[in-house]
Amino acid sequence: MVQRLADYGPTAKSLHWLIVALLVVQFLIGWLMPDIHRGDTPGEPMMFHISFGITIMMVILVRLAWRITHMVAPAPGLPRWQIVAAETVHWLLYAVVFATTLTGWLFESVRGWTIYFFGLFPLPTLVEQGSTWGRAIARYHTILTWVLLVLVAGHVAAALWHYFITKDKVLQRMLP
Repeated sequence: MVQRLADYGPTAKSLHWLIVALLVVQFLIGWLMPDIHRGDTPGEPMMFHISFGITIMMVILVRLAWRITHMVAPAPGLPRWQIVAAETVHWLLYAVVFATTLTGWLFESVRGWTIYFFGLFPLPTLVEQGSTWGRAIARYHTILTWVLLVLVAGHVAAALWHYFITKDKVLQRMLP
């Protein structure tokens, strides 16, 4: 039986802030690396971009499992719509991070690239090189990246709103 905790523990907070740090690095790598054109081969920036994406996906899955098994009660006094909005945004964040990583991985697989996870071992390919459906899904990677950025911005804006406007201590529940 899963018990609802009154507050986030050190594991939940650590996983949350690890994901934040990894996403910052991931967005920087993604926007600073050179564009990929037909016939290009992946370089170090692409290897690190995909490796960070896989790492983020793994940490998100751990965070999701932790969240399901260590549920935290909503902050006291919040209106129902805020609780529903917060839950919705969190689940969307999990789903979009997973989908963004998957479409990026498909992008690499469709091109037939061999990507080494942080230079250590090759990642498995998800589809055959040139796969029509793989290419169709991989095209959504950029769109999902923007959706993720909007969700993250909304999440940060809501946290700051709670901290500076309502001063209801919601943000402090996740601070280290």
